[in-house]
Amino acid sequence: MSIEIVDLSYVIGERFILKNINLSIEPGKIITILGPNGAGKSTLIKLLAGDKQPTKGKIYYENSDFRNFSLEEKAELRAVMSQSHIINFDYTVKEIVEMGWIDRGVLHQKTNFNKEINIISNKCLIKNLLHRKFNTLSGGEQKRVHFARTLLQLWSPFENKRNKYLVLDEPLSNLDLFHEINFMNIIKELSKRKIGIVLILHDLNITAKYSDFIAMMSEGHLKFYGSPSQVLTRNNLYEVYKLKMKVSRNPLRIFYY
Repeated sequence: MSIEIVDLSYVIGERFILKNINLSIEPGKIITILGPNGAGKSTLIKLLAGDKQPTKGKIYYENSDFRNFSLEEKAELRAVMSQSHIINFDYTVKEIVEMGWIDRGVLHQKTNFNKEINIISNKCLIKNLLHRKFNTLSGGEQKRVHFARTLLQLWSPFENKRNKYLVLDEPLSNLDLFHEINFMNIIKELSKRKIGIVLILHDLNITAKYSDFIAMMSEGHLKFYGSPSQVLTRNNLYEVYKLKMKVSRNPLRIFYY
């Protein structure tokens, strides 16, 4: 069972933002979406999240049309981290993280819930920020807080046999190298728990190291799809990015001229 994107198109006026996208997102796999600005990457993420509706085509979550899901059902199946989040109220970091909890009515699970917040806060390296006001944090710190909130959404005190998915739009922006690698290690760990992950990245070498599959986009089209070694070739990279690059193998690395 997986997420199936079938003949997906998105049009504004007479302009195709996405055209005839077909893609499968499997539990336990990391799919990275690559491509230059304006390729349609963020629009595809918004469609996957259910924030936009396709002009044509369908998205199936576990063989069911995603358009027929309620907001609550969507929240139980996928957690989404967008590029930016504007917080107008003076919440603490802990309050922001707690917003990811979708089983709020289960009062007898409070002990396990607080334990999970501590675990996630430690993983995301925000334990020392929990009592700070969110709007006083740096951009990178805010990114880590929203990542923690997104991770908490995937947690449930109940056994749930339905597959879950994590959808991330440029999660590494505003992060230094240390926190980039920490994020990607967390994402890799989640994939080992059979969570399906789709994310947008720009760093080709991080993509090569952590991805199971790569979807490379250009001008609204899915140009190339496959394993990192299949997609990250010199010819493919030049066709999409218009830059000459050197590709070495074992390990797979990309070098810029």
